[in-house]
Amino acid sequence: MAVYKAPLKDIQFVLTEVLDVSSLAKLPGYEDATPDTIQAILEEAAKLCENVLFPLNRSGDEEGCTYENGVVHTPKGFKEAYRQFCEGGWTATTNDPAYGGQGLPATVGFAITEMITAANQSFGMYPGLSHGAYEALAQHGSDELKKLYLPKLTDGTWSGTMCLTEPQCGTDLGLIRTRAEPQADGSYSISGTKIFISAGEHDLTENIIHLVLARLPDAPGGTKGISLFLVPKFLPTADGKVGERNGIRCGAIEHKMGIKASSTCVMNLDGAKGWLVGELNKGMPAMFVMMNAARLGVGMQGLGIAECAYQSAVAYARDRLQGRSLTGPKNAGGPADPIIVHPDVRRMLMTQKSFTEAARALALWVGMLIDEAHRHPDAKKREAADDLIQMLTPIIKAYFTDMGSECANLAVQTYGGHGFIRENGVEQLVRDARITQLYEGTNGIQALDLVGRKLPMKGGAAAQRLLGEIAGFVGAHKGDEKMKEFVEPLEKALGRVQDAALFLMQNAMKNHDEAGAAASDLLRLMALTAMAYMWNRIVVAANKGLATGGDKAFYEAKIATGRFFMARILPQTTSLNHTIKAGAATLMALPAEAF
Repeated sequence: MAVYKAPLKDIQFVLTEVLDVSSLAKLPGYEDATPDTIQAILEEAAKLCENVLFPLNRSGDEEGCTYENGVVHTPKGFKEAYRQFCEGGWTATTNDPAYGGQGLPATVGFAITEMITAANQSFGMYPGLSHGAYEALAQHGSDELKKLYLPKLTDGTWSGTMCLTEPQCGTDLGLIRTRAEPQADGSYSISGTKIFISAGEHDLTENIIHLVLARLPDAPGGTKGISLFLVPKFLPTADGKVGERNGIRCGAIEHKMGIKASSTCVMNLDGAKGWLVGELNKGMPAMFVMMNAARLGVGMQGLGIAECAYQSAVAYARDRLQGRSLTGPKNAGGPADPIIVHPDVRRMLMTQKSFTEAARALALWVGMLIDEAHRHPDAKKREAADDLIQMLTPIIKAYFTDMGSECANLAVQTYGGHGFIRENGVEQLVRDARITQLYEGTNGIQALDLVGRKLPMKGGAAAQRLLGEIAGFVGAHKGDEKMKEFVEPLEKALGRVQDAALFLMQNAMKNHDEAGAAASDLLRLMALTAMAYMWNRIVVAANKGLATGGDKAFYEAKIATGRFFMARILPQTTSLNHTIKAGAATLMALPAEAF
């Protein structure tokens, strides 16, 4: 069976020894976010995830959501779990205290999100979408809209969605046909159809707040003519309670490969009443607030799935007896050895372990960067942090979800035929993981975003900031003999990133297909280098822990796992660099009719 226990010790190690989470309490507004307070919060979150959410994961998958006459019911146990979730204040952790939130740092939110998505990805979709809606409203909504809706989103009484996709357009939002007609009272009448709307209809909350992209009749074409509107399922009364039903309804739910306990809806708008969020024809910036938060959240889903897959694979590998060790029996009193003794099983487990531990460090570092970007009193520090966030967002979304899917498949492979059997639980992880590579922008789109938007951003200054951060670490630790086997491969990988970027600079302007052809490989090249950087930081912390007499087995395991990553995973950067330099012709030469 699939198993999950929140990796609190590892989270605490990353926060306190790799990243120095105590620095958060020095930022304005985060004075109470001390390491002890954060640890206590994470311990409570772990209990909820292990004891309430994880037990519903398989049953939720088996039952799924049901649809009847426009009404969607979530699986058995979800309503009670959501009630406990709200009563525990988990919908309010990082929200503004002005609207009833706890005002905790984003770093804490990232750690909690990993645990929630590892325990029950489908359940996590409901509050996750609400948080994206909250962020968009908080940054772009009028004071009136914020006062009415943010407290309800914060306490979880109401939930939120993102209504972007339509049957004829997904990535290309410029093709949107949903129409918004201005009304005399300042509202808008909105009509159209949206598809693939996660949490578009359900029975967990008394109201659902839809953030809908639409265009006015006289709006410019393409993305420059898109506006964002708030469309509630029920129109609020003057005193903020649920009033009459609005003209937005669920027409169907999708029958999906995975995340079956998350309702994915077709939403029909027929003269639905909505209110403008932000400025007319400038809905894209507000939408990207939601989208960027969602992309990082989806990246955390990849990490969460990978962690659950890894733990399940390890538990099975320790118990399953099959064959004998190539170097002699390790379980002499038994009929066979546990499969964890076999090198190829170790390869699969170490691939998962080396990913999850470095990915957790990278994600929590981004969480701390978000807190710096929002709260640091020095404007230059805020700008520097934001540059790094911009660069790392597509990397985290795409690489984490690719690896989440790979780790889920490795868990099935570790189980062998038993992994293919539904009742053992790990095949669900494969099905659930697959969507993460698709929604909130496919991973190919993330790669194009990295190459087309992020690398040229500020004339390349943001990219140089990330590469400079890594180069600075290399320079500072190059002379440390204990770090030599880690720093030297990192320096070579960094050189390959710079070499590949130079190739693009020299060729992509002459032929734009060069950028598209290189995009996915360059993203993975940069992701592996970023992971190697985090492994270096982890090993530095582990060496310090050993020097001060800490948990010897824990720290030595960190160093051994980092050594595996540097020796067996990071060399992929060499082939990726060669692939990038093979150029676009190898992809584009074949005529379309020859396929």
